[in-house]
Amino acid sequence: MYPELFHIGNFPINTYGVLLALAFLAALLVTARLGAREGLPRERLFDLGLWLLLAAIVGSKVLLLVVEPEYRAAPLSLLSLDFLRSGGVFYGGFLGAVVTAYVLVRRYELPWWRTADAFAPGIALGQAIGRQGCFAAGCCWGKPTTLPWGVRFSELGQQVTGVPIDAHLHPTQLYESFAAFLFFALLVWLHRRKTFDGQIILAYGVLYGATRFIIEFFRDDPRGDLFGLTTLTHLSTSQLISLLVGITSLVVFFIRRRHGASGGAMPGGAKVASTAARA
Repeated sequence: MYPELFHIGNFPINTYGVLLALAFLAALLVTARLGAREGLPRERLFDLGLWLLLAAIVGSKVLLLVVEPEYRAAPLSLLSLDFLRSGGVFYGGFLGAVVTAYVLVRRYELPWWRTADAFAPGIALGQAIGRQGCFAAGCCWGKPTTLPWGVRFSELGQQVTGVPIDAHLHPTQLYESFAAFLFFALLVWLHRRKTFDGQIILAYGVLYGATRFIIEFFRDDPRGDLFGLTTLTHLSTSQLISLLVGITSLVVFFIRRRHGASGGAMPGGAKVASTAARA
């Protein structure tokens, strides 16, 4: 809708970039607050958050390269301004962050599930704000609709992202943003009442996986093909990953609840440092 906020000389300040920065800041502050409540060292959470941001950016670009034929066919396009400015694929960033978190949480000797629980509400909040940026930029658009909340994007949006402007479209960016705001409120509420470590991040995995799977039916932007699987199953790349994330999260959720896992130890036996101060 409004891909550019203003210009500094000839340099445009993009709405998407500003909202993405706000999303990260908000997510990190929420994580630090929730983590400190459970005795996790605030400075370690800030360090971890910065590394996860970098991992998410790299992961989103890597999955974009995998699913988009135009980038696979022209590897040198990785150095192009178009590739660097592209938003990437959310699930690539999410999975990249998870792998990086596993390595760093072990190194920092933090409890895996408790740390993940502290990050979960912040992830949802950051996602909610970030999708507002998608809406402003005009990316991740939906199919044409006659519903009263259908939106028509601007010509500037079309120039930036290629969004169609000849019809009203499902505001799929807002569908996901509003859902993520609800998830954030629910996860914060649940964090105060959780009965086992891992409950919050696994609940997020189930909620987001199911919601993203449904929203994808209303999306209409090109999203590439994952090794031919999307053509074979008629499901998008994100729907396939949503099934994997949602089902896995649900199974692990019930396993941990049944065993009443305390989550105090990381895989491999690492314990939270006894010197961790409550900030």
